[in-house]
Amino acid sequence: MVLQLIINIIALLVTLGILVTVHEFGHFWVARRCGVKVLRFSIGFGKAVKTWIGKDGTEFVIAPIPLGGYVKMLGQEDTSVDGASSIPESQQHLSFASKPLWQRMAIVAAGPIANFLLAISVFWIINVAYGLNGTSPVLANVLEDSPAYSAGLRAGDEIVAVDGEQTEIWQQVTMLLLARLGETGELVISAIPAGQSSARDYTIALDSWQSNTAEPNPLGSLGFVQYEIPPVIEGLIDGGAAQSAGMQAGDRIVSANGEELTGWLQWVQRVRASPELPLEVVVQRDSMPVTLTLTPAASVLDSGERIGVIGAYVQEFDLYASLPAERIREVSYNPVSAFVPAVQETWEKSVFVLDSIKKMVIGLISVKNINGPITIAQVAGETASYGLEVYLGFLAILSISLGVLNLLPIPVLDGGHLLYYSIEAVIRRPVPERIQAMGLQLGLLLISGVMVLAVYNDVSRLL
Repeated sequence: MVLQLIINIIALLVTLGILVTVHEFGHFWVARRCGVKVLRFSIGFGKAVKTWIGKDGTEFVIAPIPLGGYVKMLGQEDTSVDGASSIPESQQHLSFASKPLWQRMAIVAAGPIANFLLAISVFWIINVAYGLNGTSPVLANVLEDSPAYSAGLRAGDEIVAVDGEQTEIWQQVTMLLLARLGETGELVISAIPAGQSSARDYTIALDSWQSNTAEPNPLGSLGFVQYEIPPVIEGLIDGGAAQSAGMQAGDRIVSANGEELTGWLQWVQRVRASPELPLEVVVQRDSMPVTLTLTPAASVLDSGERIGVIGAYVQEFDLYASLPAERIREVSYNPVSAFVPAVQETWEKSVFVLDSIKKMVIGLISVKNINGPITIAQVAGETASYGLEVYLGFLAILSISLGVLNLLPIPVLDGGHLLYYSIEAVIRRPVPERIQAMGLQLGLLLISGVMVLAVYNDVSRLL
């Protein structure tokens, strides 16, 4: 527990350190190219842990609170019409305020652009080093009474498109489904039925789909089963219902109340649907059938739903080793061919993040999906433990999110400054200081509220 906490903290510091450094370096680099004197380049907030002075006189600072950073430029706060009136005449040409409007806009936009460039670079590295790897989206099963089952989809069908967008691996299916969260309308799944060669369309009706769900599960909510995990017990929790019923590690679940079970997900669904209801369970133990009576305990979710739990966990399963070779999809890239898909993925993820923000604002997606530093630390630690490829993918997505968020037209963010400069371009004079001050207060209030909500969501998930 302590070791995992340390790993999470280190992963958080490294992740935020990379993102903030890249973002602020974007501002710094373009400012220098535009002839602006940079007074301070700070990574983190609070009292400086380490400082040093660069050759050009810039003070570089590393501070202990890694939730951001800043680049302080000469004359940056001067919004007067005549430019850098409060700056010595000998340095006015080095002032941010004295620069043409297009240069000021370029300096401000450089931070988010740097985050997008980082994402492209990371996706390019992943493409070159690892390629595109995944499993073909063939349904191992479709849960009965589910939307997908009602639409006609069955086990063995291969999904080839979602809403007209082609899919080659399960990750693509998941992303396209996530883009429909909170929506009402028709979801069109194109699939090749098992044993056939041509695809047909299956239509699933959506009605505010998973709009109030804190942890959306697009595949599971439709009834899709990606792969069947063998229903074998790895271990039991002391005092749990499974242990009390006489279950043992290594037991393979065969049936429950006469219904044959072929996968772990079916077993979980049966248990969750049976709080405090006795189940007659047949398990295979040492090649022999054993009949047990199991009564799942009741547990109440945050939504108020009662589910059954038994205190058992599944045996580890090697998916790739269990699949035939034709189900494994691998695409290799060279350094040249890897660039276009890296740009495409960055663009698609950016649109997805922006669309998700819009849905939260209008209430189509629950604000419970907003994550704070605690969740980021947990995910960063987990992805780091899964390997470099997974961690790099997480880093790229975070960088995209940071870039998109900073471009929102909210005062205190880069997008807010760009909004003011756009207005300045139209009215041919800076936005009045009084208006900027009011916007700053509103922006701080909004950002503070979002941060409080994010931390609250983090803490709620831990409790």
